[in-house]
Amino acid sequence: MNTSSRRSVAIVGAMTLSLIAAACGSDAKTATTPVPGAATTVPAGTAVDYKALKGKLVSSGATFPKSFYDEAIANLATAAPGLTVEYGGGGSGKGRSDLQEQVVDFAGTDGIVKTEDVAKFKGGQFVYVPTVLAPITISYNLKGVSKLQLSPATLAAIFQLQITKWSDPLIAADNPGVTLPGTAIVVARRSDGSGTTENFTKFLKAAVGPDAGGTWKLASGSTVEWPAGTQAGDGNSGVAQIVTSTDGAIGYVDLSDAKANKLTFAAVKNKAGKFVLPTLEATSAAANGTKINDDLTFFVGWADGDASYPIAAQTWIIASAKQADPVKAENIRGFLTYLLTEGQKLAPSVDYAPLPDDLRQKAIANIAKIGS
Repeated sequence: MNTSSRRSVAIVGAMTLSLIAAACGSDAKTATTPVPGAATTVPAGTAVDYKALKGKLVSSGATFPKSFYDEAIANLATAAPGLTVEYGGGGSGKGRSDLQEQVVDFAGTDGIVKTEDVAKFKGGQFVYVPTVLAPITISYNLKGVSKLQLSPATLAAIFQLQITKWSDPLIAADNPGVTLPGTAIVVARRSDGSGTTENFTKFLKAAVGPDAGGTWKLASGSTVEWPAGTQAGDGNSGVAQIVTSTDGAIGYVDLSDAKANKLTFAAVKNKAGKFVLPTLEATSAAANGTKINDDLTFFVGWADGDASYPIAAQTWIIASAKQADPVKAENIRGFLTYLLTEGQKLAPSVDYAPLPDDLRQKAIANIAKIGS
């Protein structure tokens, strides 16, 4: 969904930013909660002149951050009129596959590349560049019910089709005093290889999987063997459409698409036992204390803290470290630098939380690994 058509586009003038010349290589660190309006400076290093960028970048991947990328690309067009960037979506699985086969210049992914797949990338070693954070909503369409609370155990039962009516005692126990209809539950989920699916199922595995003494049996991953009877949608927007058009439907959808489709979403019980709505503030709270690995991979779901939303999610752009074309390398570095500087200011306007500043600085440093 191109959010530039439904939001005002800020005019960004030509500017010079800097990149650090060395990559980050320390032990796992703790991220801090991002502060709204925080500075978007970069370490001293090689200057990026956006007016000098020329050419075209083609990419695909995660639909979870697509609204943010679309907005950033629309704004970057003013700062870098000679650069065209296309982001085609298609899901995290498609993005990873396309980069593996060198079909695209970079890919968006909400999940980490499996260890056994790393050697399959024809472009060789790649880098992870985190870009934004956002909540995955539990959106629903239930006549007469405008507020709903759901615990991880209840969500596991719903998405495994172990309960099939909205009046089920499990849902009622989460919602004392709420009159629930006997409407049939319609589960909407992704049809494509999806980082949103991966993060949603990782949350359920962590919260109520076998190791947590719970009942979630479908494991986790970008694709899951969902029970027969669930309805599949293509991308976050496809799941949102099923929920919008179906009384009794429930699905997992990124906040941006949920709000764009005017969906109603539930408060979800977090690790501290609090029911929390999917807000940017609750997502930032989940990021507080998150452990960041040396390669900048991490997971913000099922976080500690009373204020943390339990299905917060992260997303990355991945790109080959070795680029055959120096101009292409410069364009990729320029685009990614924009996302992590001026782009961070745009993030809240399209329902994403900016990165904690220490993580953002490490991400900028990782961009310097992309060269010819």
